Amino acid sequence: MECVLVIEDDPSIRLGLERSLQIEGYQVMAAPNGEDGYRMALEKRPDCVILDVMLPELSGYDVCRQMRKQGMTMPIIMLTAKTQEIDKIMGLELGADDYVTKPFSIAEVMARVNAAVRRHKKFKTTDADYRFGDYELDVEGHVLRDKKGQEVELSQKEYQILKLFLETEGKVLTRQDILTKVWGFDYYGTDRTVDNFINKLRQKIEPDIAKPAYIVTMRGSGYKFSRHP
Repeated sequence: MECVLVIEDDPSIRLGLERSLQIEGYQVMAAPNGEDGYRMALEKRPDCVILDVMLPELSGYDVCRQMRKQGMTMPIIMLTAKTQEIDKIMGLELGADDYVTKPFSIAEVMARVNAAVRRHKKFKTTDADYRFGDYELDVEGHVLRDKKGQEVELSQKEYQILKLFLETEGKVLTRQDILTKVWGFDYYGTDRTVDNFINKLRQKIEPDIAKPAYIVTMRGSGYKFSRHP
């Protein structure tokens, strides 16, 4: 049974989410503040986290940032009363997978949780490691290592994009292809979202960022990955 952690300081919202998740068949944990929520995520490693942005003690942004720094790759769905695009971009760049703006319908949140858990399952594979150049991607441990065996820190989205490229080597992927495969059909992102994550990934794996060898831009089309540049 998949486990969902709800980190929300409003008791009525927290209880409503708990009950609905249980009806959906999930095991549920809940925390009323950021510090308790982060501790529970660290100890229990849930399959999905519903995280409010405005929390006492530790903000949702800080919780998200710390979770990703600890290598937690489960989907994070942020709840926010903020409607400005910059607030959503900030959360997504910190590693959140999705945003739901308050007030929201419980049905919408449940649909997003179900979709996020399904997508995450597809990336939890035990296939052989993927190797390219001086790097090795351990798809079971969700870890990228260089030729010295040292870990290269990747965000969840960077990991998923790299894995997608390795699985589709030589094929041109449009930005919409990447959005659909990594973020899902129900995510309404922009080309800028993909480009930002590609740039960050290039900074970590390309020998020369000015002349990318692994992730090549196909002008007017998208991106193509080459394992042996």
